[in-house]
Amino acid sequence: MNAGKTYAVDGISCFEDVPEHHDPVEPYFGPELHAGNLLDGRFAIVETVSRSGMATIYQARDLEQENQIVAVKVPHLRLEADPGFFSRFQREEEIGHKLSHPYLLRFVTVERKSRPYIVTEYLRGCTLAHLLEAARTLPEKDALKIASLVCEALQYMHGQGVIHRDLKPGNIMICRDRTIRIMDFGIAAAADSKKITLSGFTATLGTPEYMSPEQVKNERGDERSDIYCLGAVLYEMLTGVVPFQNENCWMAMNNRVTGDPIAPRKLNPNISPQAEEIVLHAMQRDPADRFQTAAAFKAELDQPGQVHLTGYCDRLKAPHWRLSFRETPVIAGTLLGIGFLLFQVLAFLALRHFLTK
Repeated sequence: MNAGKTYAVDGISCFEDVPEHHDPVEPYFGPELHAGNLLDGRFAIVETVSRSGMATIYQARDLEQENQIVAVKVPHLRLEADPGFFSRFQREEEIGHKLSHPYLLRFVTVERKSRPYIVTEYLRGCTLAHLLEAARTLPEKDALKIASLVCEALQYMHGQGVIHRDLKPGNIMICRDRTIRIMDFGIAAAADSKKITLSGFTATLGTPEYMSPEQVKNERGDERSDIYCLGAVLYEMLTGVVPFQNENCWMAMNNRVTGDPIAPRKLNPNISPQAEEIVLHAMQRDPADRFQTAAAFKAELDQPGQVHLTGYCDRLKAPHWRLSFRETPVIAGTLLGIGFLLFQVLAFLALRHFLTK
């Protein structure tokens, strides 16, 4: 499939009249680009679209491509010297240029740059996260179809040896031209990479609400980690809530390692038993018990009426608290670090009190 061609999707009611949504632009006090600026003599800045703690995204006109509208993602200057962030930023661009599929964000090649930045196609629409905020739940047919389209993109990515590792509603774009895009390859990795690394938290590991148990345990992930993440996204589309709801993200992470989510039909009785079976199959804690490929996942999403019910919903186990470096290294390591820091603070205060006597 050609990256320059779009493939409209029909039959999904939530794709009709998709609004164009942008989050409020956060204030930034460092140097930035403004409307009218020309970046490297090629990209004429039109407006600021969004800004996070790491980068600003601008709408721009590509003067070398007949003023085509593009998106320009520029990291904040203070982060350009950060090796970890720069590595992630560079990896996102490398992987983006490697992939070419109509349901994946298309990257624009720029030969010479005066500073780090990424240029991609400009998408009009809203993320699945914004759609779920407004609609809460989606019709089952729509939810299964969206998951099927994502599976199609995953099947291509995995065939190219790439694992996304951070699938979530915020990284799935519902476009006004009735297409979808998967975005953000910042923590994507080659399928033969030795291990999921831990430097920072959501920056390189994933998003707690959707990450797989093996990511929580800092084990080597593979294509089935993406299948779990998509299962969690499908769970939210059907029920209106994320799996393992908990205000404490550490408890939520522990719960997905030690137990199973609440059966979807207990939260939304209108879901068919077949859809519930598909979700719970994708979200099995042991990767060996999940769909082994995105193609197998897609096959059931496309033909839910033919899904054989195995009773996953009757074998769910409630989560329990477990703290160990083997099962929950992220949680255990963080709590140990906090405890050590508190010990140092108390020791310092005690020493100061002793010396001032």
